[in-house]
Amino acid sequence: MRLSKIFSFWHSLPILILLIFLSPILIILSSVFSDYSENWEHIYNYVLTDYIINSLILVLGVSILVMIIGSVTAWIVTNYQFFGKRVFEWGLILPLAMPPYILAYTFTGLFDSYGTMNEIARSVFNLQQNDVLFPNIRNIYGAIIVFSFTLYPYVYLICRTAFLNQSRSMFEVGRTLGLSQPLVFLKLAIPLVRPALIAGTMIVAMETLSDFGAVDHFAVSTFTTGIFRTWYGMYDLTTAMQLASMLLIFITFCLVIERISRKNASYATIASNFKPTPVKKLTSLRSFGCFLLCFVPIFIGFILPILEILNWSLRFNSSFFDEQFFSISLNTVFLSIFSAILCTVIAMIINFSIRYKNSSSIKFVNPFLNIGYAVPGLILAVGIVQLFVFFDNNILNTFEGYFLTGSLFGLIFAYIIKSYALANSTYEAGYQKISQAIDDSARILKSKGFNLLFRVHFPILKTSFFTSILLVTSEVVKELPATLILRPFNFETLAVSTYIYASEERMVEAAAPATAIILIGLIPIFFITKMIRSSRLENS
Repeated sequence: MRLSKIFSFWHSLPILILLIFLSPILIILSSVFSDYSENWEHIYNYVLTDYIINSLILVLGVSILVMIIGSVTAWIVTNYQFFGKRVFEWGLILPLAMPPYILAYTFTGLFDSYGTMNEIARSVFNLQQNDVLFPNIRNIYGAIIVFSFTLYPYVYLICRTAFLNQSRSMFEVGRTLGLSQPLVFLKLAIPLVRPALIAGTMIVAMETLSDFGAVDHFAVSTFTTGIFRTWYGMYDLTTAMQLASMLLIFITFCLVIERISRKNASYATIASNFKPTPVKKLTSLRSFGCFLLCFVPIFIGFILPILEILNWSLRFNSSFFDEQFFSISLNTVFLSIFSAILCTVIAMIINFSIRYKNSSSIKFVNPFLNIGYAVPGLILAVGIVQLFVFFDNNILNTFEGYFLTGSLFGLIFAYIIKSYALANSTYEAGYQKISQAIDDSARILKSKGFNLLFRVHFPILKTSFFTSILLVTSEVVKELPATLILRPFNFETLAVSTYIYASEERMVEAAAPATAIILIGLIPIFFITKMIRSSRLENS
């Protein structure tokens, strides 16, 4: 009886899915024990130090900036009443729709020697054609700016939620101590939201380390560019895997340190003493200052690149909007929606298994399925290629040629692993709203298994189901490094098309696919906005 319970469908399936998810990651880590080639010696002696230093500088610089931008803007819109506050509550999220590589491309078009901003400056100030007013942005400092102004919303969203949950008593303590508003923010508010601040910053750090498009365009040597060049330049998959394993170990180390740092700390507000924080109306001068502090991140991270894309579009040759463009768009939409549906179904089944069996083993498995979100797409792609090559050579060798390698299976597999955390969080939130009494009533009526899932739970979780599909779809559309490596020959998506045009300095032609990506990326913004408005009403 016990064995049948352990090996039942609802117990076995989550464990099987976990093993499938972890397989490419474990393959990458196993490369550490492989022999090291001459290419590795070359990398170790000449460029590895650059990869490490540049990656650390990039992550450190971006982390500092996003913590400042995200926490300050979240504090302002939560605690002060000023002109434009309601717009900024959701407007500060808009840069999430802008992938870093698109901001990098638009900044190049804006600030290059013969870019839009320098052309305007030469025209306004009557400068010579060779005069350059704006400095070169295609370097590591430009990359820091690009990542900071596209990724700060992660910190903003998490910190805003934390600030909304802070009690009025904190302000009373600050007043007793004679602290000004800025000192209340620095000495009381920030220490109390440290877990939220760290959590948001860690997400940003993961996104920064996993990026390829922006750092490649800015010619910054990081681990991701090194992995790509080792594979495609040196044709050395083993060495690329060894580089990927170093990055993966570093990411894991950071996650462990972050967990340990806040393990024993308590930051909770006592419920009996909780009172919503007062919203202070500002004078005209201070109101204008807060307006500027909130407007600048939106302007740099969203409005300015949109204006540049519109500028490209006005000079655009409409011939690009042909069958090729619509074919690429169709490829992207099909892949993203199909992957999103599969990812959502997997998340639904696993969360149902947890609810249905109430098993500690399944509850233990579920968090590990989220690990894919922290793994760079480039690393996943390397592991999946190696995994599929093994299967094709040793298990599926009855087929002529390669069956899995170079197919769409690899892309879909990578998308699901990367996006599972999004789908899972949506379903976890949905299941929290289903009373256990509903399950008890269903069992009395002998409703169980798939019957319970589809006839009882699914109708209640329809909103979670479709929200998950939309969120995952928008995330998949923006994915670049995994798509670059795993796509079949002559198969392009909007992200790949944008990358190819930008890498060839054909910025004007990159406008159409870039615009399509941004428009699709605005989909989750709509849902996040609704949540922010709900939180405002609940805390008003």
